[in-house]
Amino acid sequence: MNTDSSPAPFANNHQYTGDVTVGGPSDVRELRTLTVRKAAVGDMDNNAYLLTCRVSGAQLLIDAAADFPRLMELVREGSATGRLDTIVTTHAHHDHVGALSAMVASTDARTVAGAADAPDIPTPTTQTVSHGDVIRVGVNDLEVVGLRGHTPGSIALIFRGEGADGDHVFTGDSLFPGGVGATQGDAARFESLITDVEQRLFGVLDDSAHVYPGHGADTTIGTERPHLEEWRERGW
Repeated sequence: MNTDSSPAPFANNHQYTGDVTVGGPSDVRELRTLTVRKAAVGDMDNNAYLLTCRVSGAQLLIDAAADFPRLMELVREGSATGRLDTIVTTHAHHDHVGALSAMVASTDARTVAGAADAPDIPTPTTQTVSHGDVIRVGVNDLEVVGLRGHTPGSIALIFRGEGADGDHVFTGDSLFPGGVGATQGDAARFESLITDVEQRLFGVLDDSAHVYPGHGADTTIGTERPHLEEWRERGW
């Protein structure tokens, strides 16, 4: 574990794209105090994100979706010793928790999930969180954003980077390129989700903010913002 109080020398020579495939390599984005690694896993092409504090070595995994061996490989990409402090589950759907039990058993990581979804996650949740809470990854704060609609307790995580690093938001299945997450044709659930997304993400983040969804390609707040009214009108 690195106990130095300053980040490792900063060099961001890799051009991050966010384009990953199941069975393929991780994509890596280096920020000044945080490294983001993205990998695709499982039959439903889920994205898993490993966040590594560049000061302390602390690590947090977002969505232990599937493929325990690949997720452990991802963890070791950030820590030679396989250190994993925290696993955050963005929501309780089965395709986001398939490797959660095995990851906890192997790493002894604490588990975090939205309070309303925690009872539906088969692996016990160590800490439940709600909108406005903060989760720490070493020296880095992740703001918890409640996004009700895809599930009652879906959460996103916002990391506010320093200077040119900008803001980064991990949205689970609540926001994708081209729209919000599925609400199974339920008008009330859709209204809840589109309102939370509009107020709690688009209302607080600049256009440059990078969006990391639970499946598929990344996007930015600015790319999606012009389409909010279109999404409301179509109802999905």
